[in-house]
Amino acid sequence: MLAPRTTAHWPLVALFTAGYLAPYLLPTIVGRLDSGLSVSATQAGAIGSALLLSSASAGFLLASRVDRLGPRTLARAGLALAVLGYGGAALTSTVWAVVTGAVIGGFGSGTATAVAATGIAGRREPHRTTTLGLLNVSALAGAVYLTVPHLGPGHGLPLAAIALTALAVWPLTGRLAVRGTPPPQHGSGHDRPRLPHLRSGLVLAAAMPCWSMAQNSLWGVSGRIGLTQAHLTEATVGVVFAVGLGAGLLGVIGAGTLGPRLGHALPIGAGTGLIAGCIAVSASATGLTTFAAGEIAWNAIYPIVLSYVIGLAASLDPRGRWAVLVGSASSLGTAAGPLTGSVLSAQAGFPAMGLILAAGLLVIAVPMTAVALHATRPAPVVDVLEIPVDAPSLPADRSAYDTAGPRQAFAAPGSATD
Repeated sequence: MLAPRTTAHWPLVALFTAGYLAPYLLPTIVGRLDSGLSVSATQAGAIGSALLLSSASAGFLLASRVDRLGPRTLARAGLALAVLGYGGAALTSTVWAVVTGAVIGGFGSGTATAVAATGIAGRREPHRTTTLGLLNVSALAGAVYLTVPHLGPGHGLPLAAIALTALAVWPLTGRLAVRGTPPPQHGSGHDRPRLPHLRSGLVLAAAMPCWSMAQNSLWGVSGRIGLTQAHLTEATVGVVFAVGLGAGLLGVIGAGTLGPRLGHALPIGAGTGLIAGCIAVSASATGLTTFAAGEIAWNAIYPIVLSYVIGLAASLDPRGRWAVLVGSASSLGTAAGPLTGSVLSAQAGFPAMGLILAAGLLVIAVPMTAVALHATRPAPVVDVLEIPVDAPSLPADRSAYDTAGPRQAFAAPGSATD
């Protein structure tokens, strides 16, 4: 494994930040692709979906291979791909080159996330480390949203921010293990440790694409809602997003302080219901007040629920495999979000899109809450029945209970050790 007790958590937090930054910057990436390149809004959403789909594929591919290939090697490979992919896409205006760079960078982000999730799952308090990662990525994304509108137009700025983040995280990978500890061999070489909690893990992994798709269908078109339906400027929309991410920071701090005291079921179930309401409000916004209320409330609640979902997945397997698989399944939904949001809003309008997404979230909250209840259910208490047995008391032969140890090798002939 990834030496969870000796590996410092800050390299894992930094990798988490580098891997999750692209999804957090999705609205400005899609919006600037739409305005900065000769592509339609739907095509820009498709590029964002391709980026996140590549990230998800990296997670599925590497879920059970991080320990074998080595955390440090994989982390550095992922960060290098992120720098090359996002950096290359930021420096060109050719559509096919931007798409290629986004896909390469997305695979790098997914690789970094896989290494981080595997290491976090093996730590003593995975929820606390997860909340630190969410704090970092929320703060960094908020800073980007505040600064990018003032640095000029073009699609390259948010992509360059992701590339520079990956480059800055690189030195911290030196504190990761070079190689993971191989699992013990039992019998034949085909014996591999099976995934624990198979049913719960599969249900959670199946639910996560739908959960994430609903979130990112809104997030992927939030910039367009603010610009076209609420009639706000890009700078104002950026401020709303930054304030929302700041509210997310406060929410994550609260979640980190509470830790597992609330369990997983209440934050996941009730939190998803609140998110559904926020999506409906934000999608129907026609002015600053409604738009800001919906977006800020959603940004405050979403990372809290996400931290408990990641913590739930980590609790299902200390080796981190469910954490990576559930995270990759979430990335699949995230990948489909921009395109889904673009298609729904184009066909039905933003308010109807919000109602559809909210209804879907309420439905998907049921199996996720059921998994959380099952996973945190205490083990049954087994009552031991004592049966008295009437038997005559026999005198003990004390010579049969001599002191154990090397001294017996030197016992005199004829003693109990002969």
